[in-house]
Amino acid sequence: MSTLTATIEGIGFWSRGLPSWQAACDFATHGALPADAPTRPSPQLLAPNERRRAPDAVAVALEVALAACTAAGRDPATLPSVFASMHGDLTITDYLCAALVEQPAAVSPTRFHNSVHNAAAGYWTIGAGAMQAATAISAFDATFAQGLLEALVQLAAGDEAVLLVGYDGPSAGPLARVSRSEGLLGAALVLSRTPRAGLPRLQLALDDGEPEPPATALAQHGARNAMAPMLPLFDALAAGHGDAVLKAGPGRVLRVRIEVPQPARAFQQHAIEEQAHV
Repeated sequence: MSTLTATIEGIGFWSRGLPSWQAACDFATHGALPADAPTRPSPQLLAPNERRRAPDAVAVALEVALAACTAAGRDPATLPSVFASMHGDLTITDYLCAALVEQPAAVSPTRFHNSVHNAAAGYWTIGAGAMQAATAISAFDATFAQGLLEALVQLAAGDEAVLLVGYDGPSAGPLARVSRSEGLLGAALVLSRTPRAGLPRLQLALDDGEPEPPATALAQHGARNAMAPMLPLFDALAAGHGDAVLKAGPGRVLRVRIEVPQPARAFQQHAIEEQAHV
């Protein structure tokens, strides 16, 4: 595979106790959790009624997507997007399965409409007013790596910038015994083709092998969520150095080389300050 590269212009992050990328960086560096962290994301992209009704998995996806766009100083409406989730929303899937067995006529239309795997992408395009292409990807524990590959292929094919979002929520019912996932976890990257001074660059390479069990802070903190395989990359970004190895399929890994000329927090703060002066 030819080398795929991208610049990271902005990062968004949300997990239990870590409601922002700044909080994630502080935790990765010092092990400190912020006091009174919210228990659920509140994506400001949606109107208040829609915000309350949106499933938790959708809420976390939109929260981190908007945070990444804000950090990058990018208009969300202008970006093609890739939404990567192993499960979508297994809590709703479990509800639908039970309802179809017990009371098929009582299935909630709202929950049915939120059950599709591209629900988060749909909410995003409506809330952001985005008319660009939106892709939804699921590839079991290789989901984030395949989403990252898809995003960089889109850049190589001519897109100037792409939004990548990885997210998952808890599994429930009998499905939880088959594919376990706990809590909420989401992270997003705004990736672009153009190198920019002070911003990290990624280089991807597919290889044979299996990733080592991670021992880093964010990977341990979110280990029980289905999207945990993406966390070694965010640990490396929070540290401001190092490479990451991500599960890319049976017997395959995605090796991610990170060139970070300055700490990740610094480049994000710089992007926010730039946007404030626009």
